[in-house]
Amino acid sequence: MSGALPTTIIVAGLALAGYALLMTALNRRMGLVLLVALGVLEILLLVLVATIVIRLVGGGRPAGLPTLIGYLIATPLVPVVAGFWGALERSRWGPAVIAVAGLVAAVLMVRLHEIWPVIRV
Repeated sequence: MSGALPTTIIVAGLALAGYALLMTALNRRMGLVLLVALGVLEILLLVLVATIVIRLVGGGRPAGLPTLIGYLIATPLVPVVAGFWGALERSRWGPAVIAVAGLVAAVLMVRLHEIWPVIRV
């Protein structure tokens, strides 16, 4: 697997986290820009999950298959849960939740690479 998609997810997650932290520092509520950025991150994660599933169906097997499957289930849930939580939190801490989701997405990409080195970052 090319490292372009995981690297893009890491960059998008960190950029989202940085912007969300800026909105938190400015005492702003969660707005449409954060939701759109979170949606883009979700789409990237779903493409990555589909790509990994295709590799698994094609016969690829990492040593930690159960762990990988757990990550594949949890990874796309992070932005969805953060989006709902951030939208419900009407204070400045809504964007802080989004910042954590962006950081988690970046860390999950590195962790997926550790589980299965075929996923290059």
